[in-house]
Amino acid sequence: MASLNVGNLGEYLREQRRTAQLSLRQLADAAGVSNPYLSQIERGLRKPSAEVLQQVAKALRISAETLYVRAGILDERERDELETRAVILADPSINERQKQVLLQIYESFRKENGVDTHDDGPRTADSSDAETPSV
Repeated sequence: MASLNVGNLGEYLREQRRTAQLSLRQLADAAGVSNPYLSQIERGLRKPSAEVLQQVAKALRISAETLYVRAGILDERERDELETRAVILADPSINERQKQVLLQIYESFRKENGVDTHDDGPRTADSSDAETPSV
């Protein structure tokens, strides 16, 4: 796990909050954390948990994974993989089986390119029973 760079995280959060035109108090209320605690995070004095970062990200309408990377909780490559998976899984225009096929293809390309893959992504009961998926 990378070291926590809370100063960089705090500056980034402050920038995102200002871009969203939210006061510190408004963001704290929306994220369900105290105003002083959020202020300490922005000033680099506190190390927030992943749960707090997720709440803040939701309130700012930004990716929690981006905050995890800024905080050193998540590697940039892991974030990219998670976001790719999330986009596929969130697409309402394709069914669950098609989503699983896309994820299998994505993983096979990553393996082919020598990228360390994690096979712990969301799966459905029928996604593991096919050798070669058909769409």
